[in-house]
Amino acid sequence: MTTEPVLRMLADELPSWLPNQRWFGGKDRPVTEARPIRAVALLAGDPALLHVLVEVVQDGRKSLYQLMVGSRHRPPEHLAGVWVDDDGRHWYEATTDPDLMAHLLDSITSGLSVGPIGFHHESDVSLEPGLRGRAVTSEQSNTSLIYGQQYILKLFRRLSAGPNPDLRVHRALHAVGCEHIAQPLGWISDDEGDRPTLGMLQQYMADAADGWAMATTSVRDLMAEADLHADEVGGDFAGEAHRLGAAVATVHADLARALDSRPVEAGEIDTAVDAMHQRLDTVLSAVPSLAPQEKALRSAFERARGADGGVPVQHVHGDLHLGQVLRTVNGWLLIDFEGEPASPPSERSAPRSPLRDIAGMLRSFDYAAHQLLVGQPEDHQLEVRAKEWSTRNRGAFCDGYAEVSPNGDPRDHEVLLRALELDKAVYEVFYEHANRPDWVQIPLSSIARIAS
Repeated sequence: MTTEPVLRMLADELPSWLPNQRWFGGKDRPVTEARPIRAVALLAGDPALLHVLVEVVQDGRKSLYQLMVGSRHRPPEHLAGVWVDDDGRHWYEATTDPDLMAHLLDSITSGLSVGPIGFHHESDVSLEPGLRGRAVTSEQSNTSLIYGQQYILKLFRRLSAGPNPDLRVHRALHAVGCEHIAQPLGWISDDEGDRPTLGMLQQYMADAADGWAMATTSVRDLMAEADLHADEVGGDFAGEAHRLGAAVATVHADLARALDSRPVEAGEIDTAVDAMHQRLDTVLSAVPSLAPQEKALRSAFERARGADGGVPVQHVHGDLHLGQVLRTVNGWLLIDFEGEPASPPSERSAPRSPLRDIAGMLRSFDYAAHQLLVGQPEDHQLEVRAKEWSTRNRGAFCDGYAEVSPNGDPRDHEVLLRALELDKAVYEVFYEHANRPDWVQIPLSSIARIAS
């Protein structure tokens, strides 16, 4: 199959198409150029499936993305071509084509290799081929495909060099028998250039409920009965928050066994504080509306400079929040160990304090409590209830964590934990500005509350 005409067509079309995709991480600036640098035909004929690497240029910033591009001469109506070539053939984003996505699972099942792309399955699993793949529509930075009730394949959209941390950490945790993750089953690799991981296949938990959905449902129940306290509403979440804290502590202990841990070194806290200031510099230049909180943020960071690190550093989740946990009939699972999407790969894979994960989850409880109030008229009673819900569930989470963790209660490190929470909120400002501009007011308002 000749791919050059397709690449030329994509080079013309992608600059206007990419910014409208949910998973595109560069919505904060225009696309200067989108260079398709390689296409591999995973399936030839009609239909066809191409794997395409695209270098996206935005005001000097370069990022590498992967696309699955499908083609049919006469596609079904729901697959009507995004692009039509000179021969009248329709080309489209192929993750919406369940039949073409079935080919990815079949390739993993058989251990196929196509040019530089390798499909692999774990040696201790036997996979069922022939299942069609339906795309999950709620994701942001990646695209996941569900096969029947058995498997879920995550395609990493923005690629980084080397093995993806999500795959590496899941395999390490599975090797030590961690009970709070979904079993890793296989992966897709690229054996050229920087050798990025293209995708990861896992056990699909069909009975699972999303932690964010559960938490925000609890908040809605409270807002509907605003004359009641958080512990009086039928949808009280504190029991689940407590169990979630215990699950996170268990995963941290398993990560320390699987990938080692070490004491905090001299000067390491100071280095972390310096990084907080540098992140704040970067975000202030991109989001001027953060400026009124700069003084309070820098003061909180500086107070942490002389703090006792206390907790050993180790591999952590790196981007822990309520959207990264699932509640099954057997308990809580942690997902997506890829780290913060906007952070550099070296930072995402480096050992860090588990307090960073705690700070991320505390931020998420605050996010869940206040997200329904954004854009609404001020209502003092609802504000009081949101704060009460957040305080109750943050406390329950820390109680559960403290009961299990060998590192004790994270609240014993209040100054450092607060600085880490504010640093996480600064990151959220940058992320929302680039990906969901309408949501940027949530972390901005949170910073104002925490820093006051």
